[in-house]
Amino acid sequence: MQSNPDQLFAQLGYEISGAAMMVFNDLGGGRSEEIHQESFEIELAERGYNFAAQPELAVYFKGKPLKKRPRPDLIIESEVVVELKAVSALCDEHRAQVLNYLRVARKKVGYLINFAAFPNLEWQHIVNTRLPLL
Repeated sequence: MQSNPDQLFAQLGYEISGAAMMVFNDLGGGRSEEIHQESFEIELAERGYNFAAQPELAVYFKGKPLKKRPRPDLIIESEVVVELKAVSALCDEHRAQVLNYLRVARKKVGYLINFAAFPNLEWQHIVNTRLPLL
């Protein structure tokens, strides 16, 4: 019996948000993005997840690779892009950044997590509904 990929992403998303909540509950909000990222990586590793931290994504222009490469904060289980923030509120530019990472990485699902929102952790589920860019 084949599992539904949307179910898999839903469960993984639930686990990602749980890991983020654990970090937020332990550290609180307002620390630097780097501190939250390192803590989040520790939590993911303790939960047994495979992830790549700040992987370089190749971007091409007219078939030629560019030297500048975007780096999302994390790609979890080779499928889900996660961008972490420590800002007062998420905005359209942050959502556009995640969509760009999704398109370049050719991934369907991303999460935008803000550790500096007050009084609660802020996170958004973002889906790439367009064909990936090269």
